[in-house]
Amino acid sequence: MLVTSALALSGCTSQLADMRSLEPVDAPARPKEPGAYLPVNDLPRDRDDATISPEERAKIEKELMAARDRQASAAKNTAGK
Repeated sequence: MLVTSALALSGCTSQLADMRSLEPVDAPARPKEPGAYLPVNDLPRDRDDATISPEERAKIEKELMAARDRQASAAKNTAGK
């Protein structure tokens, strides 16, 4: 009996989901038409900004490595105390 009622109710789930009385009072209104698929083949336009030069990249990497080394030595000092 339980399995039969479960099978009978499973066919009604789409109808139950559309019932307005089961939605919370503050729920946003549903759109009348379902949303469209995202445009998969549309590519973004080319960037206007130029990428950074290799010299700038090397400078930034050097600064980041120096900051990492400072933090590692500071962590060793605090762990040793």
